[in-house]
Amino acid sequence: MEVAPPDTADRVAALIAHKKAIAELRVALRVRTIQTVTRWSAGLLAVALLFAFIVANVAVGWSAIALANKIAIPVFVLSVGTFWLVRLSEAKAKAEAEAEEGNHYAKKAYELKIELEQAEELRLLDAARLGLPVSDRQYSYKDSIPVELEALRKDGRKYRRKHNVAQSVIIVGSLAGTAVSALADTPPPLKYWAMGITFSVGAAAGFTGYYKWRERAFYLQQTADDIERHATAFELGIHPYDDPDEDVRLAKLAKEIELLRAEQRKREQQLDQPHEGSVDVV
Repeated sequence: MEVAPPDTADRVAALIAHKKAIAELRVALRVRTIQTVTRWSAGLLAVALLFAFIVANVAVGWSAIALANKIAIPVFVLSVGTFWLVRLSEAKAKAEAEAEEGNHYAKKAYELKIELEQAEELRLLDAARLGLPVSDRQYSYKDSIPVELEALRKDGRKYRRKHNVAQSVIIVGSLAGTAVSALADTPPPLKYWAMGITFSVGAAAGFTGYYKWRERAFYLQQTADDIERHATAFELGIHPYDDPDEDVRLAKLAKEIELLRAEQRKREQQLDQPHEGSVDVV
């Protein structure tokens, strides 16, 4: 392990280099994770469709499930094409990595996770050796508030979007399933559609109740609003940040935001508990 440079300016430059390396590793890890999930999902979907296609056509016959075949065959072709496109992009990244030093996109996701943990540990070690005053660290903490707000709101939008999609499936699926089932002489293709719609409605309702996307989005937005309220009060110098001593104001801001973050973590832990144990949500 390399020893941090003795000069403060060099140490700050080293910290910036660490942050740049960590950012690059996070981007590479995100890309490789998406590639891996897409490749496995496409491959498994193609195998499942091929198996179901063969079994259904042998057991029932082509003419009885012609509509399902017309849907399954294009989806199967698309899944296979997606699988091979991802494989080709991974092979291309590996070939480029051999010619370019420091290319992370050819590495596997678990390798990138290990490198990311090592980079974060090195950054913490160099930051500890730098020995910045508490006031400087508090200024740095205050400057990181916008990033924290954006992360909270991004997660809130993600959970809100999932909840809205699930609710849309439940509402539209319930109406469509009722309409299809109400037909007196339901032909076989519509029966399959009714089964699929009923399954989708049940799955959407189950996932919504289990993962509690609406509650997660609500608490994330509430925490972001509270943090923004404290940051605005600090910038404007209004209560409770009207003390003339800026060091006192910085310490109070850091304390309040850490309390809000602790409350948010408690809420997330409560939401992860079964329904019986989630009564005492903070």
